[in-house]
Amino acid sequence: MNVKDFFKYDFPASVVVFLVALPLCLGIALASGAPLFSGLIAGVVGGIVVGLLSGSSLSVSGPAAGLTVIVYLAISKLGSYEAFLLSVFLAGIIQLGFGLVRAGSIGNFFPVSVVKGLLAAVGLILILKQIPHAVGYDMNFEGDESFIQRDGRNTFSTVLDALDALTPGAIVICLLSLLILFLWERPAFKKHRLFGLLPGSIVVVVFAIFLNWLFSGIPFLLLEEKHRVSVPLLSEANGFSSYFIHPDFSMWENPKVYVTALTIAIVASLETLLSIEACDKLDPHRRITPLNRELKAQGVANAVSGLLGGLPVTSVIVRSSVNVTAGARSKASAVIHSVILLFSILVIPEILRMIPLACLAALLMSVGYKLAKPELFREMYHKGLSQFLPFLATVVMVVFTDLLQGVFWGIIVAVFFILKTNFHQSMILVSSRNSYLLKFTKDVSFLSKSTLRNIFLTIPPNSKMMIDGSHSNFIDQDIKETISDFLKFCKANNIEVELKNISLPIKNQRYGTN
Repeated sequence: MNVKDFFKYDFPASVVVFLVALPLCLGIALASGAPLFSGLIAGVVGGIVVGLLSGSSLSVSGPAAGLTVIVYLAISKLGSYEAFLLSVFLAGIIQLGFGLVRAGSIGNFFPVSVVKGLLAAVGLILILKQIPHAVGYDMNFEGDESFIQRDGRNTFSTVLDALDALTPGAIVICLLSLLILFLWERPAFKKHRLFGLLPGSIVVVVFAIFLNWLFSGIPFLLLEEKHRVSVPLLSEANGFSSYFIHPDFSMWENPKVYVTALTIAIVASLETLLSIEACDKLDPHRRITPLNRELKAQGVANAVSGLLGGLPVTSVIVRSSVNVTAGARSKASAVIHSVILLFSILVIPEILRMIPLACLAALLMSVGYKLAKPELFREMYHKGLSQFLPFLATVVMVVFTDLLQGVFWGIIVAVFFILKTNFHQSMILVSSRNSYLLKFTKDVSFLSKSTLRNIFLTIPPNSKMMIDGSHSNFIDQDIKETISDFLKFCKANNIEVELKNISLPIKNQRYGTN
Protein backbone atom coordinates (compact mmCIF):
# COMPACT_ATOMS: atom_id res chain seq x y z
CA MET A 1 0.00 0.00 0.00
CA ASN A 2 1.59 3.25 -1.16
CA VAL A 3 1.08 6.66 0.45
CA LYS A 4 -1.36 7.81 -2.23
CA ASP A 5 -3.63 4.79 -1.74
CA PHE A 6 -3.41 5.17 2.04
CA PHE A 7 -4.78 8.73 1.96
CA LYS A 8 -7.31 7.84 -0.72
CA TYR A 9 -8.74 4.69 0.88
CA ASP A 10 -7.48 3.67 4.32
CA PHE A 11 -7.25 7.01 6.10
CA PRO A 12 -10.80 8.15 5.20
CA ALA A 13 -12.08 4.69 6.17
CA SER A 14 -10.25 4.87 9.50
CA VAL A 15 -12.01 8.16 10.31
CA VAL A 16 -15.40 6.60 9.56
CA VAL A 17 -14.63 3.54 11.71
CA PHE A 18 -13.47 5.84 14.51
CA LEU A 19 -16.77 7.74 14.43
CA VAL A 20 -18.68 4.46 14.80
CA ALA A 21 -16.29 2.86 17.30
CA LEU A 22 -16.30 5.79 19.74
CA PRO A 23 -19.95 5.53 20.91
CA LEU A 24 -19.83 1.72 20.66
CA CYS A 25 -16.83 1.49 23.00
CA LEU A 26 -18.47 3.78 25.52
CA GLY A 27 -21.88 2.11 25.23
CA ILE A 28 -20.51 -1.40 25.71
CA ALA A 29 -18.52 -0.30 28.78
CA LEU A 30 -21.64 1.30 30.24
CA ALA A 31 -23.74 -1.84 29.61
CA SER A 32 -21.02 -4.05 31.11
CA GLY A 33 -20.99 -2.18 34.41
CA ALA A 34 -17.33 -1.31 33.84
CA PRO A 35 -15.57 2.08 33.95
CA LEU A 36 -16.29 4.07 30.76
CA PHE A 37 -12.61 4.42 30.02
CA SER A 38 -12.25 0.61 29.92
CA GLY A 39 -14.20 0.50 26.67
CA LEU A 40 -11.92 3.10 25.10
CA ILE A 41 -8.83 1.19 26.23
CA ALA A 42 -10.18 -1.98 24.61
CA GLY A 43 -10.93 -0.05 21.42
CA VAL A 44 -7.41 1.36 21.22
CA VAL A 45 -5.71 -1.95 22.09
CA GLY A 46 -7.94 -3.93 19.73
CA GLY A 47 -7.21 -1.67 16.79
CA ILE A 48 -3.47 -1.28 17.29
CA VAL A 49 -2.36 -4.64 18.74
CA VAL A 50 -4.64 -6.90 16.67
CA GLY A 51 -4.23 -4.65 13.65
CA LEU A 52 -0.45 -5.07 13.75
CA LEU A 53 -0.37 -8.81 14.60
CA SER A 54 -3.38 -10.12 12.67
CA GLY A 55 -3.29 -11.42 9.13
CA SER A 56 -6.67 -9.86 8.35
CA SER A 57 -6.67 -6.89 6.00
CA LEU A 58 -10.09 -5.46 6.89
CA SER A 59 -11.24 -6.81 10.26
CA VAL A 60 -11.49 -4.33 13.14
CA SER A 61 -11.27 -5.44 16.78
CA GLY A 62 -12.49 -3.89 19.99
CA PRO A 63 -14.94 -4.47 22.85
CA ALA A 64 -17.86 -6.68 21.74
CA ALA A 65 -21.53 -6.30 22.63
CA GLY A 66 -21.84 -10.09 22.74
CA LEU A 67 -19.73 -10.18 25.90
CA THR A 68 -21.59 -7.52 27.89
CA VAL A 69 -23.71 -9.99 29.89
CA ILE A 70 -20.68 -12.18 30.64
CA VAL A 71 -18.66 -9.16 31.77
CA TYR A 72 -21.50 -7.73 33.87
CA LEU A 73 -22.08 -11.02 35.73
CA ALA A 74 -18.36 -11.74 36.10
CA ILE A 75 -17.63 -8.40 37.77
CA SER A 76 -20.47 -9.08 40.21
CA LYS A 77 -19.34 -12.65 41.00
CA LEU A 78 -15.65 -11.80 41.37
CA GLY A 79 -16.37 -8.84 43.62
CA SER A 80 -14.17 -6.26 41.94
CA TYR A 81 -13.21 -4.97 38.51
CA GLU A 82 -9.54 -5.62 39.30
CA ALA A 83 -10.25 -9.33 39.81
CA PHE A 84 -12.14 -9.38 36.53
CA LEU A 85 -9.14 -7.86 34.76
CA LEU A 86 -7.08 -10.85 35.91
CA SER A 87 -9.60 -13.07 34.11
CA VAL A 88 -9.26 -10.96 30.96
CA PHE A 89 -5.47 -11.29 31.11
CA LEU A 90 -5.70 -15.07 31.58
CA ALA A 91 -8.30 -15.30 28.77
CA GLY A 92 -5.70 -13.75 26.49
CA ILE A 93 -3.16 -16.39 27.48
CA ILE A 94 -5.74 -19.14 26.81
CA GLN A 95 -6.55 -17.67 23.39
CA LEU A 96 -2.87 -17.58 22.58
CA GLY A 97 -2.82 -21.28 23.44
CA PHE A 98 -5.81 -21.86 21.13
CA GLY A 99 -3.82 -20.35 18.31
CA LEU A 100 -0.76 -22.45 19.05
CA VAL A 101 -2.74 -25.70 18.97
CA ARG A 102 -4.41 -24.57 15.70
CA ALA A 103 -7.94 -24.33 17.08
CA GLY A 104 -8.64 -21.62 14.51
CA SER A 105 -9.44 -24.36 11.98
CA ILE A 106 -12.91 -24.48 13.58
CA GLY A 107 -13.70 -21.37 11.57
CA ASN A 108 -13.39 -23.34 8.33
CA PHE A 109 -16.47 -25.38 9.22
CA PHE A 110 -18.96 -22.50 9.24
CA PRO A 111 -21.29 -23.03 6.22
CA VAL A 112 -21.34 -20.17 3.71
CA SER A 113 -25.13 -19.92 3.96
CA VAL A 114 -24.84 -19.38 7.72
CA VAL A 115 -22.11 -16.74 7.35
CA LYS A 116 -24.20 -14.84 4.79
CA GLY A 117 -27.19 -15.17 7.11
CA LEU A 118 -25.12 -13.71 9.93
CA LEU A 119 -24.20 -10.68 7.80
CA ALA A 120 -27.81 -10.12 6.78
CA ALA A 121 -28.95 -10.46 10.40
CA VAL A 122 -26.36 -7.95 11.57
CA GLY A 123 -27.64 -5.57 8.90
CA LEU A 124 -31.23 -5.91 10.13
CA ILE A 125 -30.12 -5.50 13.75
CA LEU A 126 -28.25 -2.31 12.88
CA ILE A 127 -31.37 -0.86 11.28
CA LEU A 128 -33.72 -1.92 14.09
CA LYS A 129 -31.40 -0.88 16.92
CA GLN A 130 -30.66 2.51 15.35
CA ILE A 131 -34.26 3.53 14.72
CA PRO A 132 -34.66 4.77 18.34
CA HIS A 133 -31.45 6.83 18.09
CA ALA A 134 -32.60 8.14 14.71
CA VAL A 135 -35.70 9.66 16.28
CA GLY A 136 -33.97 10.87 19.45
CA TYR A 137 -34.86 8.05 21.85
CA ASP A 138 -31.40 7.43 23.31
CA MET A 139 -32.28 5.27 26.31
CA ASN A 140 -30.28 2.19 25.29
CA PHE A 141 -26.53 1.97 24.93
CA GLU A 142 -24.90 2.06 21.51
CA GLY A 143 -23.79 -1.38 20.38
CA ASP A 144 -26.69 -3.28 21.95
CA GLU A 145 -27.26 -6.38 19.76
CA SER A 146 -29.38 -8.75 21.86
CA PHE A 147 -33.11 -9.07 21.23
CA ILE A 148 -34.06 -9.29 24.92
CA GLN A 149 -32.64 -6.37 26.90
CA ARG A 150 -31.68 -6.32 30.54
CA ASP A 151 -34.71 -4.20 31.47
CA GLY A 152 -37.07 -6.84 30.05
CA ARG A 153 -37.89 -4.97 26.87
CA ASN A 154 -36.91 -6.18 23.42
CA THR A 155 -35.84 -4.74 20.10
CA PHE A 156 -39.37 -4.21 18.79
CA SER A 157 -40.86 -2.83 21.99
CA THR A 158 -38.03 -0.29 22.14
CA VAL A 159 -38.83 0.82 18.59
CA LEU A 160 -42.48 1.29 19.60
CA ASP A 161 -41.44 3.22 22.72
CA ALA A 162 -39.27 5.44 20.52
CA LEU A 163 -42.23 6.35 18.31
CA ASP A 164 -43.97 7.76 21.39
CA ALA A 165 -40.97 9.94 22.30
CA LEU A 166 -39.96 11.62 19.05
CA THR A 167 -37.35 14.38 19.04
CA PRO A 168 -37.83 16.68 16.01
CA GLY A 169 -34.19 17.79 15.81
CA ALA A 170 -32.91 14.19 15.74
CA ILE A 171 -35.37 13.22 13.00
CA VAL A 172 -34.34 16.18 10.82
CA ILE A 173 -30.64 15.43 11.26
CA CYS A 174 -31.09 11.71 10.60
CA LEU A 175 -33.19 12.18 7.45
CA LEU A 176 -30.81 14.76 5.99
CA SER A 177 -27.85 12.54 6.87
CA LEU A 178 -29.45 9.60 5.05
CA LEU A 179 -30.10 11.85 2.06
CA ILE A 180 -26.45 12.93 1.95
CA LEU A 181 -25.26 9.33 2.20
CA PHE A 182 -27.65 8.31 -0.60
CA LEU A 183 -26.58 11.14 -2.91
CA TRP A 184 -22.91 10.51 -2.19
CA GLU A 185 -23.27 7.03 -3.70
CA ARG A 186 -24.86 8.29 -6.93
CA PRO A 187 -22.69 8.16 -10.09
CA ALA A 188 -23.40 11.84 -10.77
CA PHE A 189 -21.70 12.75 -7.51
CA LYS A 190 -18.93 10.16 -7.69
CA LYS A 191 -17.61 11.48 -10.98
CA HIS A 192 -16.58 14.74 -9.29
CA ARG A 193 -13.15 14.54 -7.72
CA LEU A 194 -14.14 16.37 -4.52
CA PHE A 195 -16.92 13.89 -3.74
CA GLY A 196 -14.61 11.00 -4.54
CA LEU A 197 -11.93 12.15 -2.12
CA LEU A 198 -14.21 13.04 0.78
CA PRO A 199 -16.26 10.17 2.30
CA GLY A 200 -19.94 10.87 2.73
CA SER A 201 -19.78 9.62 6.34
CA ILE A 202 -17.40 12.40 7.36
CA VAL A 203 -19.52 14.99 5.57
CA VAL A 204 -22.57 13.73 7.45
CA VAL A 205 -20.94 14.17 10.86
CA VAL A 206 -19.60 17.65 10.11
CA PHE A 207 -22.95 18.67 8.65
CA ALA A 208 -24.83 17.32 11.68
CA ILE A 209 -22.63 19.25 14.12
CA PHE A 210 -23.11 22.43 12.10
CA LEU A 211 -26.87 21.90 11.77
CA ASN A 212 -27.31 21.33 15.49
CA TRP A 213 -25.34 24.54 16.08
CA LEU A 214 -27.85 26.34 13.86
CA PHE A 215 -30.63 24.79 15.93
CA SER A 216 -29.37 26.73 18.95
CA GLY A 217 -31.73 29.50 17.82
CA ILE A 218 -34.63 27.03 17.54
CA PRO A 219 -35.05 25.49 21.02
CA PHE A 220 -37.44 22.69 20.04
CA LEU A 221 -34.95 21.42 17.42
CA LEU A 222 -31.75 21.77 19.44
CA LEU A 223 -30.35 18.41 20.55
CA GLU A 224 -29.38 18.38 24.20
CA GLU A 225 -26.35 16.62 25.66
CA LYS A 226 -28.25 13.35 26.17
CA HIS A 227 -28.78 13.13 22.40
CA ARG A 228 -25.09 13.55 21.59
CA VAL A 229 -21.99 11.39 22.01
CA SER A 230 -21.01 11.22 25.68
CA VAL A 231 -17.24 11.22 26.12
CA PRO A 232 -15.66 11.26 29.59
CA LEU A 233 -13.51 14.32 30.17
CA LEU A 234 -10.10 13.47 31.56
CA SER A 235 -9.17 15.37 34.69
CA GLU A 236 -5.68 16.88 34.61
CA ALA A 237 -5.68 16.94 38.39
CA ASN A 238 -5.91 13.17 38.62
CA GLY A 239 -3.33 12.55 35.93
CA PHE A 240 -3.75 10.41 32.80
CA SER A 241 -2.29 7.29 34.47
CA SER A 242 -5.08 7.27 37.06
CA TYR A 243 -7.54 6.07 34.40
CA PHE A 244 -5.65 2.79 33.95
CA ILE A 245 -6.67 0.01 36.34
CA HIS A 246 -4.49 -3.06 36.77
CA PRO A 247 -5.37 -6.69 37.53
CA ASP A 248 -5.46 -7.92 41.11
CA PHE A 249 -2.97 -10.79 40.91
CA SER A 250 -3.65 -11.67 44.53
CA MET A 251 -6.88 -13.29 43.27
CA TRP A 252 -5.00 -16.00 41.39
CA GLU A 253 -6.15 -18.64 43.89
CA ASN A 254 -9.85 -17.92 43.25
CA PRO A 255 -11.25 -20.67 40.95
CA LYS A 256 -13.96 -18.28 39.69
CA VAL A 257 -11.22 -16.24 38.03
CA TYR A 258 -10.23 -19.21 35.86
CA VAL A 259 -13.83 -20.17 35.02
CA THR A 260 -14.45 -16.60 33.87
CA ALA A 261 -11.21 -16.56 31.89
CA LEU A 262 -12.08 -19.78 30.06
CA THR A 263 -15.61 -18.52 29.33
CA ILE A 264 -14.29 -15.25 27.90
CA ALA A 265 -11.63 -17.06 25.85
CA ILE A 266 -14.12 -19.47 24.28
CA VAL A 267 -16.86 -16.92 23.53
CA ALA A 268 -14.41 -14.28 22.30
CA SER A 269 -12.68 -16.82 20.06
CA LEU A 270 -15.95 -18.00 18.52
CA GLU A 271 -17.13 -14.43 17.90
CA THR A 272 -13.77 -13.60 16.37
CA LEU A 273 -13.81 -16.59 14.03
CA LEU A 274 -17.36 -15.79 12.93
CA SER A 275 -16.50 -12.15 12.36
CA ILE A 276 -13.38 -13.04 10.38
CA GLU A 277 -15.32 -15.43 8.14
CA ALA A 278 -17.97 -12.76 7.56
CA CYS A 279 -15.38 -10.06 6.91
CA ASP A 280 -13.55 -12.25 4.39
CA LYS A 281 -16.86 -12.66 2.54
CA LEU A 282 -17.20 -8.87 2.35
CA ASP A 283 -13.62 -8.33 1.15
CA PRO A 284 -13.77 -7.28 -2.53
CA HIS A 285 -10.38 -8.97 -3.08
CA ARG A 286 -11.51 -12.22 -1.35
CA ARG A 287 -8.39 -12.44 0.80
CA ILE A 288 -8.31 -15.28 3.32
CA THR A 289 -7.32 -14.57 6.91
CA PRO A 290 -5.06 -17.12 8.68
CA LEU A 291 -7.34 -18.08 11.57
CA ASN A 292 -4.71 -19.46 13.96
CA ARG A 293 -2.69 -16.28 13.60
CA GLU A 294 -5.88 -14.33 14.32
CA LEU A 295 -6.43 -16.20 17.60
CA LYS A 296 -2.85 -15.49 18.63
CA ALA A 297 -3.30 -11.79 17.86
CA GLN A 298 -6.55 -11.69 19.82
CA GLY A 299 -4.86 -13.47 22.72
CA VAL A 300 -2.05 -10.91 22.89
CA ALA A 301 -4.58 -8.06 22.66
CA ASN A 302 -6.72 -9.44 25.50
CA ALA A 303 -3.67 -9.93 27.70
CA VAL A 304 -2.60 -6.32 27.05
CA SER A 305 -6.15 -5.00 27.50
CA GLY A 306 -6.46 -6.82 30.83
CA LEU A 307 -3.15 -5.41 32.07
CA LEU A 308 -4.18 -1.85 31.16
CA GLY A 309 -7.72 -2.02 32.54
CA GLY A 310 -9.65 -2.63 29.31
CA LEU A 311 -12.59 -4.84 28.44
CA PRO A 312 -12.20 -8.12 26.51
CA VAL A 313 -11.44 -7.71 22.81
CA THR A 314 -12.81 -9.58 19.79
CA SER A 315 -13.04 -9.03 16.08
CA VAL A 316 -16.30 -7.08 15.68
CA ILE A 317 -18.62 -7.53 12.70
CA VAL A 318 -20.19 -4.06 12.89
CA ARG A 319 -16.89 -2.16 12.86
CA SER A 320 -15.43 -4.52 10.26
CA SER A 321 -18.48 -4.03 8.02
CA VAL A 322 -18.21 -0.27 8.35
CA ASN A 323 -14.51 -0.53 7.49
CA VAL A 324 -15.25 -2.49 4.30
CA THR A 325 -18.12 -0.27 3.16
CA ALA A 326 -15.98 2.82 3.82
CA GLY A 327 -13.49 1.57 1.24
CA ALA A 328 -10.55 0.35 3.34
CA ARG A 329 -7.89 -1.62 1.47
CA SER A 330 -5.48 -2.74 4.21
CA LYS A 331 -5.04 -3.21 7.95
CA ALA A 332 -3.73 0.37 8.16
CA SER A 333 -7.32 1.53 8.57
CA ALA A 334 -7.86 -0.59 11.70
CA VAL A 335 -4.62 0.64 13.27
CA ILE A 336 -5.12 4.32 12.43
CA HIS A 337 -8.72 4.39 13.68
CA SER A 338 -7.40 3.48 17.14
CA VAL A 339 -4.71 6.14 16.94
CA ILE A 340 -7.40 8.71 16.09
CA LEU A 341 -9.54 7.37 18.93
CA LEU A 342 -6.73 7.86 21.43
CA PHE A 343 -5.79 11.28 20.07
CA SER A 344 -9.37 12.59 20.07
CA ILE A 345 -10.02 11.50 23.65
CA LEU A 346 -6.90 13.29 24.84
CA VAL A 347 -7.08 16.41 22.70
CA ILE A 348 -10.60 17.15 21.39
CA PRO A 349 -13.14 15.53 23.75
CA GLU A 350 -15.32 18.67 23.67
CA ILE A 351 -15.68 18.44 19.90
CA LEU A 352 -16.61 14.77 20.14
CA ARG A 353 -19.38 15.67 22.58
CA MET A 354 -20.96 17.81 19.86
CA ILE A 355 -21.66 14.83 17.53
CA PRO A 356 -25.41 14.00 17.41
CA LEU A 357 -26.21 10.32 17.84
CA ALA A 358 -28.84 10.72 15.12
CA CYS A 359 -26.23 11.20 12.38
CA LEU A 360 -24.31 8.13 13.57
CA ALA A 361 -27.60 6.23 13.50
CA ALA A 362 -28.00 7.25 9.85
CA LEU A 363 -24.48 6.02 9.12
CA LEU A 364 -25.08 2.61 10.77
CA MET A 365 -28.51 2.23 9.15
CA SER A 366 -26.86 2.81 5.77
CA VAL A 367 -24.31 0.07 6.52
CA GLY A 368 -27.14 -2.17 7.72
CA TYR A 369 -29.01 -1.79 4.44
CA LYS A 370 -25.89 -2.72 2.47
CA LEU A 371 -25.51 -5.90 4.53
CA ALA A 372 -29.18 -6.91 4.29
CA LYS A 373 -30.13 -5.84 0.77
CA PRO A 374 -33.24 -7.58 -0.66
CA GLU A 375 -31.01 -8.82 -3.51
CA LEU A 376 -29.14 -11.02 -1.02
CA PHE A 377 -32.36 -12.72 0.08
CA ARG A 378 -33.40 -13.29 -3.55
CA GLU A 379 -29.95 -14.66 -4.40
CA MET A 380 -30.04 -17.16 -1.53
CA TYR A 381 -33.62 -18.19 -2.40
CA HIS A 382 -32.67 -18.99 -5.99
CA LYS A 383 -29.85 -21.24 -4.75
CA GLY A 384 -32.42 -23.69 -3.40
CA LEU A 385 -33.83 -24.65 -0.02
CA SER A 386 -30.58 -26.32 1.08
CA GLN A 387 -28.96 -22.86 1.05
CA PHE A 388 -31.93 -20.60 1.71
CA LEU A 389 -33.33 -22.29 4.84
CA PRO A 390 -30.01 -22.30 6.81
CA PHE A 391 -29.55 -18.68 5.68
CA LEU A 392 -33.06 -17.71 6.79
CA ALA A 393 -32.82 -19.66 10.06
CA THR A 394 -29.60 -17.80 10.90
CA VAL A 395 -31.16 -14.43 10.11
CA VAL A 396 -34.26 -15.06 12.21
CA MET A 397 -32.48 -16.58 15.20
CA VAL A 398 -29.71 -13.97 15.33
CA VAL A 399 -32.30 -11.18 15.26
CA PHE A 400 -34.49 -12.82 17.92
CA THR A 401 -31.72 -14.15 20.21
CA ASP A 402 -28.07 -13.19 19.81
CA LEU A 403 -25.12 -13.83 17.51
CA LEU A 404 -23.87 -17.16 18.88
CA GLN A 405 -27.28 -18.73 19.47
CA GLY A 406 -28.44 -17.66 16.02
CA VAL A 407 -25.39 -19.12 14.31
CA PHE A 408 -25.77 -22.35 16.30
CA TRP A 409 -29.33 -22.88 15.03
CA GLY A 410 -28.31 -21.91 11.51
CA ILE A 411 -25.60 -24.58 11.58
CA ILE A 412 -28.11 -27.16 12.86
CA VAL A 413 -30.36 -26.49 9.85
CA ALA A 414 -27.36 -26.55 7.49
CA VAL A 415 -26.16 -29.88 8.92
CA PHE A 416 -29.64 -31.35 8.36
CA PHE A 417 -29.41 -30.57 4.64
CA ILE A 418 -25.82 -31.80 4.48
CA LEU A 419 -26.84 -35.14 5.99
CA LYS A 420 -29.90 -35.35 3.76
CA THR A 421 -27.77 -34.76 0.68
CA ASN A 422 -25.22 -37.28 1.93
CA PHE A 423 -27.94 -39.93 2.32
CA HIS A 424 -29.11 -39.48 -1.25
CA GLN A 425 -25.62 -39.45 -2.72
CA SER A 426 -24.22 -42.46 -0.87
CA MET A 427 -26.27 -45.04 -2.83
CA ILE A 428 -28.08 -45.36 -6.16
CA LEU A 429 -30.86 -47.82 -7.04
CA VAL A 430 -31.57 -48.67 -10.69
CA SER A 431 -33.92 -51.31 -12.06
CA SER A 432 -34.80 -53.11 -15.25
CA ARG A 433 -38.04 -55.13 -15.22
CA ASN A 434 -37.65 -57.46 -12.24
CA SER A 435 -33.92 -56.92 -11.68
CA TYR A 436 -32.43 -54.30 -9.32
CA LEU A 437 -28.95 -52.89 -8.84
CA LEU A 438 -28.09 -51.04 -5.62
CA LYS A 439 -24.71 -49.33 -5.92
CA PHE A 440 -22.87 -47.69 -3.03
CA THR A 441 -21.23 -44.61 -4.55
CA LYS A 442 -18.90 -43.85 -1.61
CA ASP A 443 -18.21 -44.83 1.99
CA VAL A 444 -21.44 -45.65 3.80
CA SER A 445 -21.89 -44.82 7.47
CA PHE A 446 -24.63 -45.67 9.96
CA LEU A 447 -26.29 -42.35 9.03
CA SER A 448 -27.48 -44.00 5.79
CA LYS A 449 -29.21 -46.89 7.56
CA SER A 450 -32.68 -45.33 7.32
CA THR A 451 -32.26 -44.65 3.60
CA LEU A 452 -31.08 -48.22 2.99
CA ARG A 453 -34.05 -49.70 4.85
CA ASN A 454 -36.47 -47.61 2.80
CA ILE A 455 -34.82 -48.87 -0.42
CA PHE A 456 -35.16 -52.48 0.69
CA LEU A 457 -38.88 -51.94 1.32
CA THR A 458 -39.35 -51.10 -2.37
CA ILE A 459 -37.97 -54.46 -3.62
CA PRO A 460 -40.93 -56.71 -4.59
CA PRO A 461 -41.09 -60.51 -4.11
CA ASN A 462 -39.85 -62.85 -6.86
CA SER A 463 -37.15 -60.42 -8.05
CA LYS A 464 -33.37 -60.34 -8.40
CA MET A 465 -31.01 -57.82 -6.82
CA MET A 466 -27.30 -57.05 -6.79
CA ILE A 467 -25.75 -54.89 -4.03
CA ASP A 468 -22.46 -53.45 -5.29
CA GLY A 469 -19.92 -52.10 -2.81
CA SER A 470 -17.04 -51.71 -5.28
CA HIS A 471 -16.82 -47.95 -4.82
CA SER A 472 -16.83 -48.04 -0.99
CA ASN A 473 -13.66 -48.30 1.02
CA PHE A 474 -15.67 -48.42 4.22
CA ILE A 475 -19.09 -49.89 5.00
CA ASP A 476 -20.30 -49.36 8.55
CA GLN A 477 -21.19 -52.40 10.67
CA ASP A 478 -24.75 -51.08 11.06
CA ILE A 479 -25.12 -51.13 7.28
CA LYS A 480 -23.85 -54.72 7.13
CA GLU A 481 -26.33 -55.72 9.83
CA THR A 482 -29.13 -54.10 7.83
CA ILE A 483 -28.07 -56.04 4.73
CA SER A 484 -27.97 -59.28 6.75
CA ASP A 485 -31.50 -58.63 8.03
CA PHE A 486 -32.64 -58.00 4.47
CA LEU A 487 -31.15 -61.29 3.32
CA LYS A 488 -33.27 -63.15 5.87
CA PHE A 489 -36.30 -61.30 4.55
CA CYS A 490 -35.34 -62.33 0.99
CA LYS A 491 -35.47 -66.06 1.80
CA ALA A 492 -39.11 -65.75 2.80
CA ASN A 493 -40.07 -63.62 -0.22
CA ASN A 494 -38.29 -65.45 -3.04
CA ILE A 495 -35.83 -62.60 -3.70
CA GLU A 496 -32.43 -63.56 -5.08
CA VAL A 497 -29.61 -61.27 -3.87
CA GLU A 498 -25.99 -61.12 -4.98
CA LEU A 499 -23.36 -59.16 -3.05
CA LYS A 500 -20.39 -57.67 -4.87
CA ASN A 501 -17.32 -56.55 -2.85
CA ILE A 502 -19.32 -56.61 0.37
CA SER A 503 -18.09 -58.99 3.03
CA LEU A 504 -20.61 -60.28 5.53
CA PRO A 505 -20.13 -62.85 8.30
CA ILE A 506 -21.85 -65.41 6.01
CA LYS A 507 -20.00 -67.91 3.79
CA ASN A 508 -21.97 -67.57 0.54
CA GLN A 509 -22.29 -64.30 -1.32
CA ARG A 510 -25.48 -65.34 -3.16
CA TYR A 511 -28.71 -65.60 -1.26
CA GLY A 512 -32.39 -66.29 -1.80
CA THR A 513 -33.99 -69.18 -3.58
CA ASN A 514 -31.99 -71.81 -5.47
